Amino acid sequence: MTGLCILGSTGSIGQNTLRVVRSLPGRFRVVSLAAGKNLEVLAEQVREFAPRLVSVGGPEWIEPLRERLGSGCPVKIVAGSEGHIEAATHPEVGFVVSSAHGVTGVEATYEAVRAGKRIGLANKETLVVAGEIVTRAARERGTELLPIDSEHSALHQCLRVGRREEVQRLILTASGGPFLRTPLERLPDATPDEALNHPIWKMGSRITVDSATMMNKGLEIIEAHWLFDLPAARIDVLIHPQSIIHSMIEFRDGTVMAQLAVADMRLPIQYALTYPDRVELKGEGLRLDLAGVGDLCFEKPAPARYPCLELARAALAEGGALPCALNAADEVAVESFLARRLRFGGIPRVIEQVMRQTPRTRFNSLEDFLECDREARRRAAEAVAAVSR
Repeated sequence: MTGLCILGSTGSIGQNTLRVVRSLPGRFRVVSLAAGKNLEVLAEQVREFAPRLVSVGGPEWIEPLRERLGSGCPVKIVAGSEGHIEAATHPEVGFVVSSAHGVTGVEATYEAVRAGKRIGLANKETLVVAGEIVTRAARERGTELLPIDSEHSALHQCLRVGRREEVQRLILTASGGPFLRTPLERLPDATPDEALNHPIWKMGSRITVDSATMMNKGLEIIEAHWLFDLPAARIDVLIHPQSIIHSMIEFRDGTVMAQLAVADMRLPIQYALTYPDRVELKGEGLRLDLAGVGDLCFEKPAPARYPCLELARAALAEGGALPCALNAADEVAVESFLARRLRFGGIPRVIEQVMRQTPRTRFNSLEDFLECDREARRRAAEAVAAVSR
């Protein structure tokens, strides 16, 4: 039985992971959970799965969680970055699902890699912010990084039919988000409610807005670069509104392999958890009805509609501090947009301004990346104020 840690257990990926665990009795033991401040959901998870250790977002949440659990619950409760690291490196943990929001999970995931844990990676920021040192640590420790994002999981699955040296290019697919057909002149003033109305996926607020700007694909290009060791020039993006094909690989002989499935995160989660095995996934609506799919359409993303995609490519091309700054600026800009302090059209302007201000430096440690993240957030807050004026 594999000992499991879930970083971000109360989020969408975390809750879907626990749904998969329920469907595979006897295969996994939940050893540790880490979350932020959603104590009601976390308390339910603790009562159901009886982990040995739980980490909350800060020390102020320890007693409120203990009160919800009652004095008879023996679970150890820790907090903050150190608590998340303790959860991810617990000696009984063999597999870590990294789905904590933003850079919160980067430190814990990095330490789990160094501890030799197998990683199911759903936190884009781990490789966007610190891809170089995380992948280097994974190579040194012989640690597997198994992608949980549906697009990268699709690429991982397609690669099982060919050798890495036979790959010509990776093709990430994108739904196009809620503004695929919105007139360009209306985009700058799009509202948060409109941006959060994704036509296919039900996700967290930041990633849903990132889908609207297509920054999510930009971050996925950076992540794919580190996961599959290919340059950005060989990683393409195609808009595929039906979201049936999750990604494709073109091999050097012209053959294209595609992975098709319904839009349900339980599929890539279970694939990562049980790899290299494939086991039956139990649940309603998980089988793809090919006859009912209809047409599958593809188109290239227009730079005028999705400027964030090109900003991400530019950050990857420069390397060093730029991808970290890009991610931090995007997070601050999206938060400001959702709080109605920034127009939708201001998001790429804030990111571009922060990238221009970021020194072209290279890093040697995780601390360097985290300092860059803090500084980029400070610059982004200033940029939000300037752009808003």
